[in-house]
Amino acid sequence: MTSSPTPEQIAKMDADQLQAMLLGQIKANSVLQVEALELRASNINLQAVNAELQVVVKYKDAVISKITLELALHKRFRFSKKAESLTVEQRHLFDETIDGDTAQIEQEELDKLPEQDKEVVSRNLKPKRKALPPELPRTEIRHELDSTLCKCGCQLKRIGEDVSEKLNHHPGTFSVERHIRGKWVCDRCETLIQAPVPAHVIDKGMATTNLLAQVLVNKFADHLPLYRQEQMFDRTGYKLSASTMGSWVGQCGAALQPLVNALRTEILKQGVLHADETPITMLNGAAKDKNSTTKKAYLWAYATTQHADIKAVVFDFAEGRSGQHAKAFLDGWSGTLICDDYQGYKALIKDNQITEAGCMAHARRKFFELFAANKSHIAQAALEQFNAIYAVEAQLQDMPPDERRHRRQADIKPLMDKLRQWLLDHKIEVPDGSGTMKAIDYSLKRWDALTTFLGDPHTPIDNNWVENQIRPIAVGRKNWLFAGSLRSGQRNAAIMSLVQSAKLNGLNPLEYLKDVMDRLPTQPYSRINELLPHNWKPAN
Repeated sequence: MTSSPTPEQIAKMDADQLQAMLLGQIKANSVLQVEALELRASNINLQAVNAELQVVVKYKDAVISKITLELALHKRFRFSKKAESLTVEQRHLFDETIDGDTAQIEQEELDKLPEQDKEVVSRNLKPKRKALPPELPRTEIRHELDSTLCKCGCQLKRIGEDVSEKLNHHPGTFSVERHIRGKWVCDRCETLIQAPVPAHVIDKGMATTNLLAQVLVNKFADHLPLYRQEQMFDRTGYKLSASTMGSWVGQCGAALQPLVNALRTEILKQGVLHADETPITMLNGAAKDKNSTTKKAYLWAYATTQHADIKAVVFDFAEGRSGQHAKAFLDGWSGTLICDDYQGYKALIKDNQITEAGCMAHARRKFFELFAANKSHIAQAALEQFNAIYAVEAQLQDMPPDERRHRRQADIKPLMDKLRQWLLDHKIEVPDGSGTMKAIDYSLKRWDALTTFLGDPHTPIDNNWVENQIRPIAVGRKNWLFAGSLRSGQRNAAIMSLVQSAKLNGLNPLEYLKDVMDRLPTQPYSRINELLPHNWKPAN
């Protein structure tokens, strides 16, 4: 680089030399200006990249902090002194829980981000997966523009296409959907146009909604753990790992949660509800006693009645049987609650505008157990009276409410009064503390609750309706063995709410879930009730 001339040297220059020097300086300044512009553009690009990285880092930090806590609890359980007592099946279910929880946490954190940040995270964390096997049959689905004319009026020219493949499943066979999106360009304005990517419940996921629905129905309706589904799918031509399916279940659980929330809102509009709960074994990763590897959690069920205008059930998974869980679910609700004599409901009924309706089947069951155990004559006489009451009630199920109330008052109330007097008469004849005395006391102490149905035609005589909804859970317990975490228990409860409600409305859960997951990504939240099982109509 040449040094600048001194003032003395400039004074001795002629006009040509001065002109040459000035042009040189102008050229040098132009070069510097270009370099400055390039540096400024580079700086802007670096700032944009830095902003994107900050979004990704913030998202990953949130996900990592939650997953770290989940894994810490799981590790504490898995590597405790009794880890060797886990069976092979339990280890499989343990891994499925981790996969599902991780995927659900990632999806929940992604849903919290603004739309522009979602695009940044999805672009930077795009998963890499293996190509689907070439031997699987393929179906082409083309997505082209409605019009091949540019806005400027020119004819667009097709210059290529983008192809994405999704794994599909029909009972017994796998196939591949090839989604082809043509690329069109305008020569005049150099605009590239493509048909938009179809919305999917799992963004950029490789599974069709048909396959996702199949996995969910297999697990939550047919009670097949994912490791068994892995074996089943392997026999049909494609090895689909339990880990991959676990991630799908977690992501679908997060996507379907708003629908379950809307279903809960709908059932809380009803004036009469059933409530019941059943125990579920849950891994106890947070236990202070390292030898205590599991604890008893509970699946609470809340259902509309057979007389309601909608058929629905919502399951709520909780870590215990405290009445606070029922209070939290029914917060702000008032009406008639049909439940058993569990104390957890007592405070709820006392502190809220809730009328208690007892379960006649529970009262009858006390005497049935006595009769089954020792052929008690007193129990047999009580059962005959309960059976007479049920025989009349069975005739009233399809009657209009007003007629049902009239018939209950005219035909059932005298039978109930007769039963109460019979119980009072025999109470003085049986010894205190006996099984017969306990059965009699159960009915007499709950008499007001047991007779609530007489004055309300919308209140059923017993709680059997919701107990029937819980019965499939007992089958599931034998296959799941336990809930791996609070999050997985809540996710299972949410998906089971949709599956069981679909069955209550006479729907095929597979068809229902597939259609719902097809429409959910583009369904406005203001119209989400259209996708609830009792409102659902196929898109076709």
